[in-house]
Amino acid sequence: MIKNISNKLVSCLRIPFVLLAAWASTAAHAVGDLPGGPSVWEFDLQPAASKIAEEQHWLNNGLMVVCAVIFVGVFGVMFYSIWKHRKSVGHKAAAFHESTAVEIAWTIVPFIILILVALPATKVIVAEKDTTNADLTIKVTGYQWMWGYDYLKGEGQGIDFISRLKPGMREMSRDGANKDGFPDDYLLGVDHPLVVPVNKKVRIITTSNDVIHSFSVPAFGVKQDAIPGFVRDTWFKADKVGTFYGSCTELCGKEHAYMPIEIKVLSAADYSAWVATEHKALANVPAGPDKVSALTGSNTVDVKASRS
Repeated sequence: MIKNISNKLVSCLRIPFVLLAAWASTAAHAVGDLPGGPSVWEFDLQPAASKIAEEQHWLNNGLMVVCAVIFVGVFGVMFYSIWKHRKSVGHKAAAFHESTAVEIAWTIVPFIILILVALPATKVIVAEKDTTNADLTIKVTGYQWMWGYDYLKGEGQGIDFISRLKPGMREMSRDGANKDGFPDDYLLGVDHPLVVPVNKKVRIITTSNDVIHSFSVPAFGVKQDAIPGFVRDTWFKADKVGTFYGSCTELCGKEHAYMPIEIKVLSAADYSAWVATEHKALANVPAGPDKVSALTGSNTVDVKASRS
């Protein structure tokens, strides 16, 4: 009996080490921090790359402080009252049922707090919706499961392409990591990223070809649903050069996880060079259903065929 108990005890003690070994094996293949995208063990918002995102961060942190103060104040008074006026030290419950002063206080105080919170929140929301005077207008169309980009106005007008998950990512999600582990842009890298210039206001017009999708890039503070039959808009103005990532944030079907967003922010000169290259490629493509595929390189069929 003692031997059986000993064996069971050893087996129980072995479990944490087995779990630790499994975790270490998984961690060896884990992704690293992705500049412009999520970081490992990230608990805060992604670093801001636009003025709007900075305002959202400030608003988020400010409201957290307000909520924390209210929490500590309310529960502090409650627990103090429970402890200080407990029955065991001789206190008896008050006989009154209502107090005009208390009623006025707990109506006026929350009202003032809401007004103070609403003022900066309204300022940020109004700024988010101001899509006027854009330097660039791009239509973003959600498909199951990819994004279509059409440059409608500004430098780059006439460019359009389809953006899909980078080749090999889908297979990796099914079969597991290869010998080199998962890349840092796992399920976020695409074959043809959206390209925009730095310090230029970019208006994004969203719509969808099938179901509801959502265009979201946390570093820019952008999130706008793409709804079939509707046209909605938002905007961002990247204040630094780099590559930034987002994804569809509306559950849109079985491959929802496979339609990421990758945006490359270039300097004015580099963006102009990219536009010239794309226009040159466009000039060599005859009009027709194959135009999109020639621009994207890796796409060899038109949108409708690719979705079948």
